[in-house]
Amino acid sequence: MALVATLSAGAFAVGLLGGVHCMGMCGGIVASLGAGQGAQPAWAVRFAYNGGRVASYAIAGALAGGLGGAGLLLGHLLPAQMIFYVLANLLLVGLGLYLAGWTGFIVRLEGPGRRLWSHLQPLASRLMPARTLGQGLALGALWGWIPCGLVYSMLGTALLTGSAGGGALVMLAFGAGTVPNLLATGWLLGRRGRGRPQAPWVRLTAGGLVTGFGLLGLARAVTLGHTLRGGLACFS
Repeated sequence: MALVATLSAGAFAVGLLGGVHCMGMCGGIVASLGAGQGAQPAWAVRFAYNGGRVASYAIAGALAGGLGGAGLLLGHLLPAQMIFYVLANLLLVGLGLYLAGWTGFIVRLEGPGRRLWSHLQPLASRLMPARTLGQGLALGALWGWIPCGLVYSMLGTALLTGSAGGGALVMLAFGAGTVPNLLATGWLLGRRGRGRPQAPWVRLTAGGLVTGFGLLGLARAVTLGHTLRGGLACFS
């Protein structure tokens, strides 16, 4: 359980730092929520949208964590954990470089999700512009499955937990970390009608910090085997 808590804390931090990506990808739709005549205020619809989106992340995390648990059962426990751990941190390094604008490698992870999104996108389009809490919640639940390299990178961390519950907690923490940026973006765009591009130093700082998380994790891999043998092998 200690490992899940640690991974969840890191996932929350990555969600906050990844706001430079979320603002560009979801800022426009968040700003449009509650626009025009509606039964509920715009801020409430935006909260509902984010609630649905985070719930979808948690479901995806549960699926990834369950898949990771199956992988642990199919192989020798310690080697499987080591492989998952190294892969998760390599994804963090790639994500940091992507956020900083140094590589587009992470975008390639979005390919497998595009087929699923092709079926969900028409449903999401029917809910736009969302003006009620129900529409906002449903739209967010669908939007949570849009192909996103940032989300897919964090699913690698959810996989590492080796359990459906642990994976769901990691992605719930990640999703919670993305909410403040999106709420702020929706408010600003809703007031100004247009956004201001992210300053290069913001992207570089966020990317550098996420890359640092990944490199620190890779450095810890040297001693991880001893730690796991000492009793950390149980993820639940």
